[in-house]
Amino acid sequence: MITTKQRAYLRSLANKIDSIFQIGKGGIEAPFIKQVEDALEKRELVKITVLENSGMDPRDAHDHLVGALGCEGVQVIGSKIVLYKESKNNKKIELPGK
Repeated sequence: MITTKQRAYLRSLANKIDSIFQIGKGGIEAPFIKQVEDALEKRELVKITVLENSGMDPRDAHDHLVGALGCEGVQVIGSKIVLYKESKNNKKIELPGK
């Protein structure tokens, strides 16, 4: 689990990045989860946009991805989701208080 201070730090980093994935009418399936997992290993912090035609609420999509990936949900704001998972091989983000 990350602390409130660490979550705030990750939110500030997420402000500067663009969404690299979109959840559309295909929803969340195994290949999509694998792509997000690979991106988390490479970047540690990813932003995802939930499109209106997905039929999913952004909070539901967030909860599903956090459960499937074992990552930390940093933020759900509007149609955007921010996820964080510490990389095993490509550590880039140093969290405060760690």
